[in-house]
Amino acid sequence: MVKAGFIRHPEILEIIEADPQAAVDPTTEAFRRCIELAIRMKAQVVGEDLREAGPREVLNYGHTLGHAIEFAERYQWRHGAAVSVGMMYAAELSRLAGRLSDASVDRHRSILSSLGLPTTYRAGAWQSLPATMRRDKKARGAMLRFVVLDEIGRPTVMQAPDESLLFAAYQEIGA
Repeated sequence: MVKAGFIRHPEILEIIEADPQAAVDPTTEAFRRCIELAIRMKAQVVGEDLREAGPREVLNYGHTLGHAIEFAERYQWRHGAAVSVGMMYAAELSRLAGRLSDASVDRHRSILSSLGLPTTYRAGAWQSLPATMRRDKKARGAMLRFVVLDEIGRPTVMQAPDESLLFAAYQEIGA
């Protein structure tokens, strides 16, 4: 649901910011609206790209690092928690590449934290993560690809970012 807010429907983010508890309470209108928007976004994106040939890739925002964390944690982390850290990483990567504002990165951290989701990962884990990320379905051979944001609601794909940029973004989320 949060991912849908970052990549397509900022209204979801506004609802969460207004009342994080209501946004995750299935008995509220806020929750219902967030779920409706998230489902609409996913159906639209999948409907436009049934064979995962291009535009559907935006659904993987946060997943490149998220999947590597899941692997590193031997699948003991929940998928949503790993993707939360992955979204934070992608936001930092976007910011360091000059695509996303500091305020948008801070908004990621604030929203994810307000929902009790993690925004950091072990600082010393970086060495093992790039090799796992290269096995991600978005990678092309050894070339890493990340879904990043040019701004909230405008996802794009960053291909083959420099290793120093990847490391610098990780330093921003390492704890």
